[in-house]
Amino acid sequence: MQAARELLAVRSPLDAELMVSDMVGAWWGRRVRGGDVEQVLGEGLVDYAAKAGSPASLTLLICLAYLGTARQGAKAEGAALALMESGVARPGWADRVGAVKPTGCYVSRDAYGDQDTVICTFAYRWGEESPAGAGHEPHALVMVVDHNMSGMARDAWVSSQVDMLIEKARAEAAGNAMLLFEEIEPQQARALLESAMKATREPKTPPPVSESYSAYHAFARARLKALPPGRKRPAPLHIEAPYSRERRAMLAAEFLASDAAEHLSDPSAASRCADHIIDYGCEQDFSRPLRVSPTKCETFLLDWLPRKVMLSVAEQEAMPHVLAAWVRFAALRTGLPERGLKATLDAVWEAIGKFPEAYRDPTSFGLDRQLLERLLPDGDLSALARRVFAFPFLQGVHNGVDLDRLNPADDADRRTLLEIDHVGTVDEEHLAWHEEIAGRLWVGDPPQLWEAAQRLLDLGHDRHDVLHVLIEIAERIGGDPEELAAALDDIADIPDEI
Repeated sequence: MQAARELLAVRSPLDAELMVSDMVGAWWGRRVRGGDVEQVLGEGLVDYAAKAGSPASLTLLICLAYLGTARQGAKAEGAALALMESGVARPGWADRVGAVKPTGCYVSRDAYGDQDTVICTFAYRWGEESPAGAGHEPHALVMVVDHNMSGMARDAWVSSQVDMLIEKARAEAAGNAMLLFEEIEPQQARALLESAMKATREPKTPPPVSESYSAYHAFARARLKALPPGRKRPAPLHIEAPYSRERRAMLAAEFLASDAAEHLSDPSAASRCADHIIDYGCEQDFSRPLRVSPTKCETFLLDWLPRKVMLSVAEQEAMPHVLAAWVRFAALRTGLPERGLKATLDAVWEAIGKFPEAYRDPTSFGLDRQLLERLLPDGDLSALARRVFAFPFLQGVHNGVDLDRLNPADDADRRTLLEIDHVGTVDEEHLAWHEEIAGRLWVGDPPQLWEAAQRLLDLGHDRHDVLHVLIEIAERIGGDPEELAAALDDIADIPDEI
């Protein structure tokens, strides 16, 4: 509220919107105990400003009605109307907050398809406008979308130098064969950027964004609503149709029969490696297995594979060479400029030296290959830790039962393994809840379940105590997935009563 007093001194709605967007960005992406941060802090601020009843609080409420979340906006609008009816004064520009119209949308895209820089231009509409309908206070929202990070928005800023910005982007593309600059439909820009902002909320906490992103997040979210809605296309703009299993197999066969793959000495391992490359492109890169770039190849080889895929020794040896062959094959199919092909191959060869260190063979964890195959029938290496936590007894003999023959992916065997995990008589209902939690940990649904378990284990709590906390929460919340995820996010320690 002290900072809101500065709003009374600004002279334009744009300056006020940017100031308030910066304010609410202070808690964007943060977590608080006891609820969602936008509810606890954002709606809490609205309630506090409504009670203050000052000109500064009214100005803040007017801006929050436009820039806030849907719930914050509705509450702020109601509170602002009440204060205005009671005679609280407001600046002359307050009526123009959010009164903008889009004037153009553009995208600057690199030849690799790694990144889109989207420029959306706006102007305020009030009073007399120029003959061309240019409006007042033209400004541009610029957002960077990273397709190597699930299409997330990585950066955002605002510029008032609209003409200079557009001309500079156009000139850069004209002098660089690796860049493309073009105007796009506002509907396309909105669909792309809404999808990108959604992807930024979903992955890691905190998300890997620029320092300025949080300050412009609320402003960007509000400005996108000024763009006309269109068909919902999940970025990027040049997305392909989803690949069926048959289409993936056909693409792999074409690659293995191509000149690019003729030097690969182990056809069986090469085939399996090609499958992983194609799956990565389809599932992590918006159905674009043929898109290659230095960053994408490095991310695949040094980050995604070591976390997600269980490779055999032969596949570990073959993978870097198969990837280099795939780059040549894909570049020919997509028309990647020679400069881009060379840079991508250089990145692959540089990554080859790092791959053995980045990819630790799962057997080095002290688990034999047969046990790994039982725990990872789907080859999802990222699931190993949570599945070992769910089913710690998978080897040896217990009460005449050969544990090596039990399959934790099978419902009947899973029940037997959980019974062995408990000593003495166990209540059937309690055992059923253990089975429920084990099943959720097996598939990783919701991901907050394993995240909460890890936090409690890191604090030194016993495995069974941790499981009982997870059971208590799941039993109390019931079937609402959002409430369950929120409750699991809030766990910071085991309550005394547990």
